[in-house]
Amino acid sequence: MITVSEDAKNKIIELRKADGHADDYQIRVGVLGGGCSGLTYNLEFNSDSLPTDMVFEDKGIKIIVDKKSILYLAGTNLEFSDGLNGKGFQFVNPNATRTCGCGESFAV
Repeated sequence: MITVSEDAKNKIIELRKADGHADDYQIRVGVLGGGCSGLTYNLEFNSDSLPTDMVFEDKGIKIIVDKKSILYLAGTNLEFSDGLNGKGFQFVNPNATRTCGCGESFAV
């Protein structure tokens, strides 16, 4: 399961409206190979889910994750920060054994 902080939820709703997406658009969270630590996070709006996808809902936000990515993302909390140390979505992933300085890639 993936959870969403209140700040992340509010930012997702704001971005979804700004992009002109309907309220039923979900976010797709995935893991791709690459980055300085070996794996990178992918986050995008999506209106379709595949039969093999897992769908979670937290705080009214539907989250789609493919079966391969859930192995790396189980228990992750999606947060959003707009503080002095950086602005953007952050993945608090209990499975990550190493992350890079920018927080966009990780290793397990």
